[in-house]
Order: sequence, then structure tokens, then C-alpha cells
Amino acid sequence: MTPQQISEKLKAQFSDRILEVKAEGVPDPFVKAAPNAIADISKFMRDDPELRFDYLMCLSGVDLGKNLLGVVYHLSSMTHHHKITLKVEIPAENPVVPTVSAVWPTANWHEREAFDLFGIRFSDHPDLRRILLPDDWDGHPLRKDYKVPEFYRGMKVPY
Repeated sequence: MTPQQISEKLKAQFSDRILEVKAEGVPDPFVKAAPNAIADISKFMRDDPELRFDYLMCLSGVDLGKNLLGVVYHLSSMTHHHKITLKVEIPAENPVVPTVSAVWPTANWHEREAFDLFGIRFSDHPDLRRILLPDDWDGHPLRKDYKVPEFYRGMKVPY
């Protein structure tokens, strides 16, 4: 299926929960979805016989500025050899989005990384805790407003 056909199928199934589509004229065609619908949309994308998005290639957190964070899901169908990017945007002051780790188990670690580095919380995640930084680290270092501490546990931070 082409990105346009994929987006039309998603719009037909989820109508108002599909917020934006860029299927042509961009290097990575994408569909922007309502954050609270991401688990349902993901399950549909995995299970629908025409879509069969069985591979989550990457899940990334993004600081979009203007008090917005995002989660970007790069999806591929190994069965049908098509791909698309799925996106959600959430407010930085309360960045919560449902987990997709039950749909694609590899999301478990990707979501933990986005939590650790951006502070995005994935509701119903089976083990949401820091994965790269120590448990007592303050803040989320990939946010644009992050201030690097001068010291950590009495050691000078070299940045």
C-alpha cells in the first residue's frame, strides 16, 4: 500500500482521531494521531490484514518547542513491504501517552528511553523507569529547557 492508501484506511477507521496526514512530498510520510488513541490505532495497524505493521523500527521522543513534546513511531510491514511514520504531540507540562509495548514488545525499551531523556510518561507501561541515567538524576537532558547541573554527587559535570 502507498502512504496515501494507508492514511485513508486509518482515517476511515479512526476519523477524528487522525489529526494530520502528510503522505506526499515529504521524505517520511506520516500520520499524526490523537495521543489517547495511539494504543488502539497501533493495534489496528498491526492486526489489519492489509496493513500488518508487524515491526516497530524505532520510537523516539522529541522536544518540539512551544511547550510541546512528541513521540514518533517508525513502522514497517515485513509482510507487505510498506512503511509509515506515526506521530503524537503532547503538552510538556503533562506528557502522558499510552504505551504500545503490548502491541510491539520492542517499544518497552524505546519508551523507557523517551521517559528517561524527555520525561514522557507511558501509561500502563509494565516497567517505566530510567534506562540510561541514574535513578536520582534530576531532569530530562534532551529537553530544550534542560540545564546541565554543575555537580552530580559531588563530582563536577564536565559540560
